[in-house]
Amino acid sequence: MAPEEATRLIQQTVLLVGGTGRTGQCVLEQLLQRGIRVRAIVRSPHKLPSGTAGQSNLTVVEADLLSMSEEDLLRQVRSCQAVISCLGHVTDIKGIFGPPRDLVTQAVSRLCGAIAASQSSAPVKFILMSSVSVHHPGGLDVRRGWAEKAFTWILRSLVPPSKDNQRAADFLVEYIGAVSPSVQWVVVRPDTLVDGGLRQYALHENLVSSLFKPDKTNMANVAHFMGELVEAPRVWEAWQGKLPVIINAAASEA
Repeated sequence: MAPEEATRLIQQTVLLVGGTGRTGQCVLEQLLQRGIRVRAIVRSPHKLPSGTAGQSNLTVVEADLLSMSEEDLLRQVRSCQAVISCLGHVTDIKGIFGPPRDLVTQAVSRLCGAIAASQSSAPVKFILMSSVSVHHPGGLDVRRGWAEKAFTWILRSLVPPSKDNQRAADFLVEYIGAVSPSVQWVVVRPDTLVDGGLRQYALHENLVSSLFKPDKTNMANVAHFMGELVEAPRVWEAWQGKLPVIINAAASEA
């Protein structure tokens, strides 16, 4: 048996936050289909995908992540091999401009702190769902011209969720870095998220399309890629410490 096949046979435990959102629901279903144990921290359990309630591999923790005590959060993180955050702001006026404006950044910071405090024997994988509006540090996203850079600067200045997503990614890149003994990370950057089943998708280290002419990314593809990051060592090794852009393959080929 190949080492990667053996790794897939080992049942893993993943802590999932944001599992009631549209993409988060796809991620939850994908993990359960793979036989992965999932602990889902949710504020509204009734918003979980139909058919998931009562599954033996799913533990639902009804709580507000940002209000949990350090002890409670540590209890949920402990013995998990991976943490996935699909948290995002609700796309209405209250969700965009109301508190907490730094929802994603706070969540990433708290979760990484709990992972460090858990003193796991091996680094824990942290997978953050983000967006192509988040830029790669160090000027590596050369595809973005001056007009797009100006547009994203305006977004981060006027639209709190855009700034929050950037700060959350920056926290992993700059604060956690590439040599943390407790946390290894990947920031997944889908383009325009759409419904649709699993189909071929393409992964790129840097941007491949313009913000003004975006590609599409099926939410099911994001969920599948995250499942591969959890289970497949070669996939994790290829993308650890990076901000992969994921788009539907047909759009990439076009």
